[in-house]
Amino acid sequence: MGPGKEANEESVILISDDETDAETTLGNSVVVIDSSDIQEDKSDLEEKKSEEIVDEESGLVVTFCKKGMVMPHARYDCMTHPFERTENETCIPVKQNSDMCGQCYCYVCDKLASECQYWTTSSSCHCNAHNKSKFWKDQRNFTLTGVLIIFNLEPAEIDTDLRHGGELLFKFLRELSIKYNNYLSGEIVLSLQDCVCPSKQTPGPCSVCSRLQNEVIYRYSDVFNLVSLFINKAEKEKPKTAAIMLLGAAREIALHKDPAQSWQNLGPSESLKLAVPFLMSRITKNLQRMLVLSDFPKQLYEKFISFFQTIPLPPYCFKFTNCLNIPSWDHRLLTTVLKGQNITGEQKKNGKKEFLWEVLNVVKARTEKMESMGRYKELVRYLKAVKCNEGVGGDFTSAAYALLLPINNLACCTACRLIPLEFECYLKMFWTGSVPSGKDFQDSDEWILNVGSPVKCCTLIKQALRVLYNNQSLYRNSRCWSTLITILGSSPILEQNGLLTTLTLREPPSSFRQMVWDVSFGILEELRLKGNVSLPSNVFYGSLSLEACFLLAIQAVLQMLITDLPWLTSFLEIMLAFGKNFWALKLFLEGLLYRMPVLHDVVSMITRDLNYQKNTLLKLWQTLGPDYVGELLCLFLSFRNSQLQSVGIFLSHVVIENLNQCPWAKSLDIFRLKAFKRPHLETANHLQLNKFVSILENL
Repeated sequence: MGPGKEANEESVILISDDETDAETTLGNSVVVIDSSDIQEDKSDLEEKKSEEIVDEESGLVVTFCKKGMVMPHARYDCMTHPFERTENETCIPVKQNSDMCGQCYCYVCDKLASECQYWTTSSSCHCNAHNKSKFWKDQRNFTLTGVLIIFNLEPAEIDTDLRHGGELLFKFLRELSIKYNNYLSGEIVLSLQDCVCPSKQTPGPCSVCSRLQNEVIYRYSDVFNLVSLFINKAEKEKPKTAAIMLLGAAREIALHKDPAQSWQNLGPSESLKLAVPFLMSRITKNLQRMLVLSDFPKQLYEKFISFFQTIPLPPYCFKFTNCLNIPSWDHRLLTTVLKGQNITGEQKKNGKKEFLWEVLNVVKARTEKMESMGRYKELVRYLKAVKCNEGVGGDFTSAAYALLLPINNLACCTACRLIPLEFECYLKMFWTGSVPSGKDFQDSDEWILNVGSPVKCCTLIKQALRVLYNNQSLYRNSRCWSTLITILGSSPILEQNGLLTTLTLREPPSSFRQMVWDVSFGILEELRLKGNVSLPSNVFYGSLSLEACFLLAIQAVLQMLITDLPWLTSFLEIMLAFGKNFWALKLFLEGLLYRMPVLHDVVSMITRDLNYQKNTLLKLWQTLGPDYVGELLCLFLSFRNSQLQSVGIFLSHVVIENLNQCPWAKSLDIFRLKAFKRPHLETANHLQLNKFVSILENL
């Protein structure tokens, strides 16, 4: 009991320090002794302070008493103002629950009731909170732990680093919500009155632009930049803080949806389905290193992994599903390997073989930690036993099979985990016998040339197609197909900065083309089903082997368009990958003429891409010159199909709209363009072409 301030007190308050002692205190934290049991007169009290007062009901014995100082207490324990318990009433204060004395504190906020902002606020009403309600207990835990509650952390587990991570994550989520809502709003590129064509006969958009009018595009770049900055910030924080930040960011971006009705090619940072996997890759690589290098408490370590497993990953992020299932340092198999009790890295568990298999990022992190601790014997044992398919040796043909060849267990092969950037880099490595000098594929501005012998084109095309057929995300990515076409149309001699030199392949005789066309269907089907096939030596190993592989790639792209065209983000980059091999592009477009619905969608995608990526196209034209542009125009105008003709007309519009960036336009072959007459061209296309030629003549 605290000391009293005055003599004429009416009661004594005994404060219990056990909140769970509900049976003896009837749910309260205080016991009141009626004043009739206490001597009223101070002098009598002083004289009889040794006398005992016995309460037979409660069993309390009071030998001496003074006025008790009222200590801070929860509102539901206040003896001055009655409290009415309800389960989860948040609309209005119940009866007198909003009344308070000077020592009442809010059960939810854990501060004085007079300082609680939500004491009587509708939809909150903290004045009704008490410790016998699960609802109010959850509210209290959420308030005390903040955003950390999503990690299933107990208040006792939360230290300064975790709390700091929660604060940074909470602030980030508010900023991210604004950016994401702006992304969902989209933007309209063309209105009903706008038209990208230089001239038109009627008001409103022309026939070419009518496909694009009022189309809403969704650019994810602002969200991408914000998340990238947050990851950069997390990389500079302490491990616990960084882990909270990265896991929270991963959960949030995994929930983001692409509102576009069809795939839009806006670039790797502006297309959500390209940007999110890239960000997720950065996040998971950081987390993998933290789980290995940082000494997280075992319970916290497991909660981090469990949290990531609960994230609902979208289909384009399925490859990250098990990326954090990293054995802890006390894992039985890993421990036996490090102690030298298991030299193979294999053991049987429930009758099945278990292997010590880890991704390269984890292997590097474990190596780094054991080196820093001087545990070199354990490191040697580990490196001998661990299995990892991501190492590259000097024999590039063997490396192609080791890295790009799907093995029986597809869950453990590199092919099913590749992203488009890695696929592109591997193909370039095998084709040129060179490797990037940086530690990561993103740091590939400089290359180490001629490390090994380049892989033959027949080996490369087989392995590349096997990867594409076994990795759906790569198969549905236009960049992967454009990479394959670009590689086969380039010289195996690589420049120091990693740039390829494109080649102009000779056009094979029609009989040879037909022969490749005839065998390609069976080859592709066997690669798709069996995963391996022998290419006919009379076709693929002669003087025209490169051209044969090029034709096989064209047929593979055509088959992909028939089944997976709606998944593509772009078609323009596939078209441009042909370079100056216009004979091959013509064969490819002729293959589309037999699939009119597919042709219609392809043309629509090309015109959309041309509108969105004019700057990219103009830079390419500046490099390739008027001969390339003229050949491309004439190629599309040479078809009798009006849809393909419209692509040529659209290309001419791009030139006219950007004459200041096309000083070479006056060098275009006007006489060749004039050769296209009616009825070869549709009337509308013929009129547009005449206007284009007229403008060129006046330059």
